[in-house]
Amino acid sequence: MNLLLGLATMVACLALQSLLVVIALRYYSRSESLVSSPSMTTSLLVISGVMMFLLVANILQVGIWALLFLGLGEFSHFDEALYHSAVNFATLGYGDIVMSAKHRMLGPLEAINGVIMIGVSTAVLMTAFKDAIDKTANARRS
Repeated sequence: MNLLLGLATMVACLALQSLLVVIALRYYSRSESLVSSPSMTTSLLVISGVMMFLLVANILQVGIWALLFLGLGEFSHFDEALYHSAVNFATLGYGDIVMSAKHRMLGPLEAINGVIMIGVSTAVLMTAFKDAIDKTANARRS
């Protein structure tokens, strides 16, 4: 049952991440004129916007996992579930708050989810960053 719950939550997180990656990339492509200018400042502002979309995606996923833990009765307060979820998602593994044996397998599943989604965010951000640097450099040469 934990595997099914974990996989369903991972699918929901993947859908959310995909949606916000698309929004971030559309935002980036709509800001083409700012990125293609010789000003590094405008490029950094656009990249910061992309970063914010990706950050929101990851924070929302931490919240989704926290809601699952709360719904399963693992925690009585959302803030405790959110903290535990963030530790799992970021693969910190403090171990100061642990789940019951019944649901503890969800922790590693969330960690796998977090590694993948943070990796996706990093890839998108670095792609946009490299593209912005190239376009800014080309604009400065022109």
